[in-house]
Amino acid sequence: MATTKKATPSTATAPRAAAPAPRQQAPLFGKENYRFMLIGIVLIALGLILMGGGKSKDPNVFNKDEIYSFTRITLAPILILGGFVVEIFAIFRKDKKESQ
Repeated sequence: MATTKKATPSTATAPRAAAPAPRQQAPLFGKENYRFMLIGIVLIALGLILMGGGKSKDPNVFNKDEIYSFTRITLAPILILGGFVVEIFAIFRKDKKESQ
């Protein structure tokens, strides 16, 4: 049976390198990115508010024109999707200062 030698820690203390100073991290997004994110959130919220609409004057009567109006069926979803597009743009946009 072969025996292996175990490494013994050296008793002499080697000088250790000084710990590196912590780096300052650049912010993840710039001011313009946050501005676009806020615009996107406002568009999404506005679309959801328009889609919700108001309540009917008489809950026993079905008003087809209120339920299937242009605002609820067309305009509100376009605003919501536009808000998501603005959010994606804001996330992927690079600062001009950073790219130089």
